[in-house]
Amino acid sequence: MAESNLFEVKKYDFSQKSLLKIDENHFVNGLWPLVYILSDGQTKEAYVGETTDAFSRMSNHLKNNYKNKLTTVHLITSDKFNKSATLDIESNLIKYLAADGQYKLLNGNLGLANHTYYQKKEIYWDIFKTIWSELKAEKITQNTLEYIDNSDLFKYSPYKSLSVEQKASLIDIIKSLLNKNTDNIVVEGGAGTGKTILAVFLFKLLNSEIGDFSTKEFGDDEKEFIKLVNDLRSKYPNPSMALIVPMKGFRSTLKKVFKNIKGLNSKMVIGPAEVVNRKFDILVVDESHRLRRRIALGAYFGAFDIANRKLKLDKNSGTELDWVIMQGAKNILFYDENQSIKPSDVSKVNFDSLKANSRTVIKTLTSQFRAKGGNDYVTYVDKLLNCKFRKSEDIFYSRDYEFILFDSIEKMIEKIKSNDREFGLSRLVAGYSWKWVSKNSDVHDIEIDNVKLKWNSVTDDFINSKNAINEVGCIHTTQGYDLNYTGLIFGNEISYDKDKNEIVIREENYFDKNGKQSIKDPEELKNYIINIYKTMLLRGIKGTYVYACDKNLRDYFKSKIKCDTQEVKSTIKESIVSPYVAEMVGIPLLGMAPCGAPFNAEENTEEIILVPKSKIQRDIKYFILRATGDSMNKVGINDGDLVLCKQKLTAHENDRVVALVGDSVTIKEFHRKGAQIVLSPRSTNLEHKDIYPDEEVQIQGIVVEVIKEVD
Repeated sequence: MAESNLFEVKKYDFSQKSLLKIDENHFVNGLWPLVYILSDGQTKEAYVGETTDAFSRMSNHLKNNYKNKLTTVHLITSDKFNKSATLDIESNLIKYLAADGQYKLLNGNLGLANHTYYQKKEIYWDIFKTIWSELKAEKITQNTLEYIDNSDLFKYSPYKSLSVEQKASLIDIIKSLLNKNTDNIVVEGGAGTGKTILAVFLFKLLNSEIGDFSTKEFGDDEKEFIKLVNDLRSKYPNPSMALIVPMKGFRSTLKKVFKNIKGLNSKMVIGPAEVVNRKFDILVVDESHRLRRRIALGAYFGAFDIANRKLKLDKNSGTELDWVIMQGAKNILFYDENQSIKPSDVSKVNFDSLKANSRTVIKTLTSQFRAKGGNDYVTYVDKLLNCKFRKSEDIFYSRDYEFILFDSIEKMIEKIKSNDREFGLSRLVAGYSWKWVSKNSDVHDIEIDNVKLKWNSVTDDFINSKNAINEVGCIHTTQGYDLNYTGLIFGNEISYDKDKNEIVIREENYFDKNGKQSIKDPEELKNYIINIYKTMLLRGIKGTYVYACDKNLRDYFKSKIKCDTQEVKSTIKESIVSPYVAEMVGIPLLGMAPCGAPFNAEENTEEIILVPKSKIQRDIKYFILRATGDSMNKVGINDGDLVLCKQKLTAHENDRVVALVGDSVTIKEFHRKGAQIVLSPRSTNLEHKDIYPDEEVQIQGIVVEVIKEVD
C-alpha cells in the first residue's frame, strides 16, 4: 500500500489462469471503480483503462488479438476513488505514459479528459503524482512528471485533450476534407494558439485503428463527430499524407515526436522540397508562413531551381507554396502572417490570393494556450511593439505570468539559469544584432556590459541541446518551440523615437544577411524585425524577461514593463508586505519545525500570523511553522524563519515538505530512490545528511514560502 494508504498498486500475471486471483481483489469483486495498466516488458507495449467491473474487462481483453499478447496487469485501487476520479487518472496515465517513452501505448484514445469534479485539484492530482512515483519505482515509467511536462513529445502529443475551439476547428477541417469543392484549408492563428497540436491530432485520427479513437470528449457533438470520422476513413482508408515543416530544426523535433506515437512514423514529417517527387492525398503544412520564395536563399538557390524545373514552374516566380498546392489533392496550411520574419518567406500577397480562391476554406484559432498571460498578454505585446498604448493604460500585470524588464543583463542571465534549474526549459534568446563568429571556435559573439556570450552552437533542436542554457538562441532556432521562461535581449538594431512615439530600426546593426538582403523599403525590414521580437516574446509559458541594449528603447520599456527591483535570490521567495497595502488573512502558527535532526512538533496554535490574501488559494488549508536549525539555508529557510505551508498528504520529487516521521516533524526536500523515501537537507552545513526513514512517513504539507512577520 502506498504512503498514507491513499491507493494500492497490485501486480498480476495477465492470463486466463490469473483471472481468479484478480477476482479475489476486494476492489474487483466489490465492483469499485479502478484503473489498470496492461503491459509487456519485452515488446514494451501497454494499454491503460478504467472500469467498475475489472473481471469482465480483463476477460474481454484476453479475447482481443492485440491485448491478449500483453503479459502483466497492474491494478490501481483505492477506497477514495469514484468514477470521475478514475476517468481522470486514466486520462492522465495515457497522456503521460505516451510521452514517457518507456512503453508504446495500444490506446487510440485519450480517455475522458478535462472534466471537473469534487476535489480534483485538492486531492486527486496529488494522488496521481504519487501513483506515478510508485509506477516509476516499479520501472513502468522512467521519467518524472516535471521532465515529461517539458518534453516535446508531451507538448505535441495527440493524446492531449483539444479545447472547445480546436474541436470545432477539427470538425470543420474534416468537413472540408470530405467536401469535393474544397482543395485548400487555411487555419490562421497566432503563436501559441495550438496549431501544431491540431495538426498532430489530425494525423493520429487518420492513422489509428478504426473504432479505436475516443469520441467521448466531443459531448453533444459526439454523434456528428463519429459519423464524420467514419466518412473520412471511408474516403481515406490508407491515406498518403505528410506533415511539411519548413524549418529544419523544428522539423527534426517533430520527426522525433512522430517516431514515438503509435500509428505514426518519422517519415511522415518532411521538408518542402520532398513534395516534388510524388503526389499526396493530404498535405498538412505547419508554420506555412515560413515556406520560401526565390529571394535571399543563400546556398538553397540550386535545389530550389531544380524543384521548380521538375514541376515546370517559372524559375523566378515558383514558390514552395506552389509546390504544396500542386502536389496535394487536399492541403491544410497553418498560417500566421505575423510570424513571417525574412524576405525569403512567401509573400502575404500569395496567401491572400490563395485565401480568395473559391476552393479555399479559412478557419481561425484565437485562444492562447502557451503563455499563461493569455490573450491579454498577446494583445499587450502587440501594443508594446507597435506603440499603440492609450495614455492612461496600466502596465501589464498577471498573477499567472511574469513579464519583467531587467536593468542588468547579468541579473537576467542569473534568473534564467535559476529558473532552468527549478523548472527546466528556460533560455536566453536575442535579436540578430551580433555577428555569428563563434562557429567552430571558442570566441564569444555577444558582449554586453562586460558579459560575454555565444550564439547557439547547434542549429537542430537547439532548445533541447546539452549546452543550451549557456548559449543564446535566435529566431531561427526558437521559432515553433515552447519555453517555460524566455530571457529576451533586444539588440542595438532596434530603438525608440520618443518624439514620434515609434519603434525605429538601425539597419547597420542587423547582421542576418539573408534577413535583409534584397529589402529596399525600410518599413519592410522594420515589419520583419518587429515580427521576430513578437514571436520570441510569445515563446514563454510561465514568463518572459526583457533586457534592452539601446537606452532609448530601455527608457520606453521602463514605462510599459514592470521593472525588476529585487536581487535574484533563492527559489524560495521572501515576502515583506504591509497590512495597509494588501488584504490580509490570519493563518495559524502551529509551532516549531526543525531543519536539522527531527524532534517533537508543537501541535497547538501559538498565534495567528497575518498573510496577504493574494498568497492563499481558495479551498486549500494553510498553516505556519517556525523553522529551527540551518539544514535548509541554501533554499532560503533559516533558523527562526516563519514558513508558510499548504496542507497536502502527498508529495512528489523535489518538493520541500513538512514530514512527520513517527512522532517527529521536519522540513526537508522530498525524494525517492526506488520505493525508499529520502528526506534531504539543502544546507551549507555538511553535517546534515539525508534521512532514510525506516518507519512510516506522513506528509503534512508543502512549503510555499518564507514570510516576514508584519508589525
